[in-house]
Amino acid sequence: MSTSAPPRGFTRDEFERRTAAAQRLMAARRLDALLLTTEANVRYFSGFHSQFWESPTRPWYLVVPAHGKPVAVIPEIGASGMQATWIDEVRTWPSPRPADDGVSLLARTLADLAKNHARVGAPLGPESVLRMPANDFVTLRGRLRGVEFVDAAAMLHRLRSVKSAQEVAKIAHICDLTSQAFEALPGKLVADESEMANCKRLRLDLLRRGADHSPYIVAGSGPGGYGSIIMGPGERLITEGDVLIIDTGTVYDGYFCDFDRNFAFGEVGDAARRAHEVVYKATDAGLAAARPGATTSDLWAAMWAILEAGGALGNEVGRLGHGLGMQLTEWPSNTAGDRTPLVPGMVLTLEPGMTFAPGKQMVHEENIVVTEDGARLLTRRAPPEMPVVR
Repeated sequence: MSTSAPPRGFTRDEFERRTAAAQRLMAARRLDALLLTTEANVRYFSGFHSQFWESPTRPWYLVVPAHGKPVAVIPEIGASGMQATWIDEVRTWPSPRPADDGVSLLARTLADLAKNHARVGAPLGPESVLRMPANDFVTLRGRLRGVEFVDAAAMLHRLRSVKSAQEVAKIAHICDLTSQAFEALPGKLVADESEMANCKRLRLDLLRRGADHSPYIVAGSGPGGYGSIIMGPGERLITEGDVLIIDTGTVYDGYFCDFDRNFAFGEVGDAARRAHEVVYKATDAGLAAARPGATTSDLWAAMWAILEAGGALGNEVGRLGHGLGMQLTEWPSNTAGDRTPLVPGMVLTLEPGMTFAPGKQMVHEENIVVTEDGARLLTRRAPPEMPVVR
């Protein structure tokens, strides 16, 4: 059974703290307003949590001013939902209206605010997306002549990378729940059935245990190892001698876990066994290195040293872990050149992976939170030896 779930939503002071922190950063960059357009950023500052974002028809906007509470500029269909949050000012228009789908209303809102420095921040850089029609953004800038739009992606990444105690509690809960499901999975996996059928068993168990949903369950399998880790699960039948990886991003109250487990069927080949030992030891090295003052590049170096000494031919993932929270993958990345300093409250994945033979990978992943005393596992550590399904 799952552990006791933390309360859903956040206290009002959580949103006040987030907004105040953003406004301090805005002041340092002389920003009059911050324009937010994506589900994660809008939810982070407002608490507006809706599945309706799955519809691409309507744009949604939240504006954080230099002082005071955020202002919502949203389609009328979302008015009652936004009014139930801590946001007081909710401006609406009857969307969809392709000829002017909120652009005029948003332009007036920003024009009223951008009178001091004439600078508006928006997430325009790496690992960000502008969730509004590109033509509408061009129109918006044209209507705000004299107002400079500044890339605020890095600012938002840094702000969201440090989690509050309430956020960590949600991530810890879904990590623990998913750890339990993974621990029970060897008894549910079935040879001579497909990757997809076996992954469905995990998905159903996660829902029974209390997960909200599992939007990300990928798998790869093959004799003695696997190739791609992002394309499955497919219809490939699992047979004796195969190694199967299942990686899941499962959600509780809008917060993700993201980790994997490896399973062998019938027996573990010598090469796969050695590779699993190497990625396991690399994870230990990452855990030891994850301390305040270290950097993401220090994590990468600690893990890569073990992988390289263990015979790694390369790493096809491109990094050895990343940030985690409201999105499956968040900034920063554990790479040789990232060099982001670790601070208490950062939630990260440790994901050492290696190509151990041509066309064969072994990847292992755990989730951690950085504390004053070092890293604390949020997932329940995988067994040192790969579980065997017989």
